[in-house]
Amino acid sequence: MKNKFTHIHASGNPQMVDVSDKKVTHRIAKAQAVVFLGKEIMLLLQDDELITKKGPVFQTAIIAGVMGAKKTSELIPFCHPLGLEDVQIIITPKKEKVIIDATARVTGKTGVEMEALTAASIAALTVYDMCKALSHDIVIEEVKLMEKKGGKKNYKLKD
Repeated sequence: MKNKFTHIHASGNPQMVDVSDKKVTHRIAKAQAVVFLGKEIMLLLQDDELITKKGPVFQTAIIAGVMGAKKTSELIPFCHPLGLEDVQIIITPKKEKVIIDATARVTGKTGVEMEALTAASIAALTVYDMCKALSHDIVIEEVKLMEKKGGKKNYKLKD
């Protein structure tokens, strides 16, 4: 009987998927996180940046998100280490929330979905950490893959 799990060897032990026969393609993934901050915190916005005692929140979150993307294979079992070519993070304030859009790019044999999702997640956690002294009503509402291109099949989240 053939094993149905890609990350389980026929012996029953965990394994990394062999990508040596996969085709090298340009791959891109976009992920998004939404963080509810509330009115009180959003009133502190100055020129689309939020400054707390810890410093500039969005700028710090962007740096943290990029660092997180680069370390994805160290955090997620069986994620292949990738030579990321680009990671971009845009943080947009919207009413009582901030929208974090992360894009990761690579030319390789495996996709960058986990790197984009990690970037968005770490950026969201950084926003939470830097604002938690102001309120504990902060909620990371969602983290989701928005789109991926390259490899076997493309994906785009339906509106």
